[in-house]
Amino acid sequence: MPPIRVVLGESNLLAREGISRVLENADEIELVGVFDNVLELRAGVDRLQPDALVIDARIRPDRHDEGIRLAVELRASRPEIGVVVLSEHPEPLHAMTLFEDGSNGRAYLLKDRLREESDLARAITEVARGGALVDPRVVDELLDMGRRTKLGGLTDREQEVLALIAQGCSNAAIAGELAITKRAVEHHVNSIFAKLDLKEDAQVDRRVRAALMYLAEDDR
Repeated sequence: MPPIRVVLGESNLLAREGISRVLENADEIELVGVFDNVLELRAGVDRLQPDALVIDARIRPDRHDEGIRLAVELRASRPEIGVVVLSEHPEPLHAMTLFEDGSNGRAYLLKDRLREESDLARAITEVARGGALVDPRVVDELLDMGRRTKLGGLTDREQEVLALIAQGCSNAAIAGELAITKRAVEHHVNSIFAKLDLKEDAQVDRRVRAALMYLAEDDR
């Protein structure tokens, strides 16, 4: 099999030199271009026609989300190019943008979690074949963000009811605490279950699951 032709885009000098050395040592990879800003990188991709791209999520000049945006552009213009995005921190919104139109041929990895030289080579091979990879810490952040979004959708009264559920209060006790009817509490509880997407489960009670979600937010 011919080597995978790779272009690297990385603004940080030390990171750029280190990643370049790793890629040059990988037998199955041919590093064909190295760039430190997204403008030259975009032109280099057009000129060099690589099989895969390794790019910093916050590459110059603005160092905001240029790497993510280029990966999205290439999804439309050059879908055959695999892209490995490297980030210093897990950023859920970046990951959501990267995978919004599909995960095939895309990877989102954290720089400090690449323990072995072979880790990056494996990721490049995977995306070049149309596969996908995402660091587990990024997955955790995405799940946490989804959970917080659901809790944020509760009304103030539902938040109060949920807080009392987390304290182990019954519907009758909640009604007394909030000076509302038991029927009103039941309505709020059912609304909470629906908004948190808590369906009937023979193994775990919905009140328990709702309480766990509430207590997990901000490490209550």
